[in-house]
Amino acid sequence: MTARLLVYTRTTAYRHDSLPDAVTAVRELGAYTVDHTEDPAALEAPLDGYAAVVFLSTSGEVLTPDGRERLTHYVEAGGGFAGIHAAACTEYDWPYYGELLGARFARHPALQPGKAVVEDRAHPATRHLPPVWDFTDEWYDFRTNPRDRARVLLTADESSYDGGGMGADHPLAWCREQGAGRVFYTALGHTTEAYRDADFLAHLRGGIDWAAGHQDREGAQ
Repeated sequence: MTARLLVYTRTTAYRHDSLPDAVTAVRELGAYTVDHTEDPAALEAPLDGYAAVVFLSTSGEVLTPDGRERLTHYVEAGGGFAGIHAAACTEYDWPYYGELLGARFARHPALQPGKAVVEDRAHPATRHLPPVWDFTDEWYDFRTNPRDRARVLLTADESSYDGGGMGADHPLAWCREQGAGRVFYTALGHTTEAYRDADFLAHLRGGIDWAAGHQDREGAQ
């Protein structure tokens, strides 16, 4: 049986024009049956049948109190969670969500080309990438550095673009464990073009696979 993902794209703040292409791209990863919703009631229902829940450029407060409780129990009991791009701009009023994700969005400079540096090549989200990856995005800064509570996979080279605010240690993608669950986050994914980029799609696939607890054909954990 094909594993299932719940892809959630509700926004109550900024809404990305890239969302339709992003949802299509996740569907076309091919490894999962995707249930896509913007209805918060979907997070109030049992989540046990999903390999992972994906917050795909959600923004603002997007969950009900019951949904928050259901997501907490799901992850703590071993469920997977993946956050993409504006997922870090989500649920500012819920302290647990900041802990779950590892860091919260603070600001970003203008959309521009820059360089992402692979820090951990042993992870399926990054091992296919070149050591220095040229990409165009918003290069999110975060309110805190997640390094002390996460396994950092990808960092930003702030010398390669204008307006970076975190300095020499600027995580962009990471993973962590929460209770018995697995959490993956990538700050990349602002543009429609990203969801047509083979390297970025492989980055997403590897991160979602890891969060879902799936081994790929090379046996990466």
